[in-house]
Amino acid sequence: MSTISLRLPDSLHKQARKVAEKESVSINQLITLALAEKLSALMTEEYLEERAKRGNRKKFARAMSKVPKVEPEEFDRLPTSALGQQRAHETLRNPSIHCQSVARTKSKANAEEPYSRTQPLRSLD
Repeated sequence: MSTISLRLPDSLHKQARKVAEKESVSINQLITLALAEKLSALMTEEYLEERAKRGNRKKFARAMSKVPKVEPEEFDRLPTSALGQQRAHETLRNPSIHCQSVARTKSKANAEEPYSRTQPLRSLD
């Protein structure tokens, strides 16, 4: 394990201290986790860029031609209204919202058969 000296603005240090206390972790642990998450995001972006370079439109079109041409279920449609776009944005920020909404939609449609095609995502909190 390495030790580094880190200079933080007072305001950032204060926020980190509050969040660490709220989460019942040390500031070191909070900063380590935040750094790991940021590095993971950057590495994922690089990986996807490299993977995209290997993409092949013909293979993509061939794979897509095998997908059935059916209308998506109501809960899986792209939003067209401003409210729908706001809900989509909220779902991206918290995917469990979508799973809860899907479960409610399905249970309303058929109260005897619970929706089980997807499991709700567990929160990372």
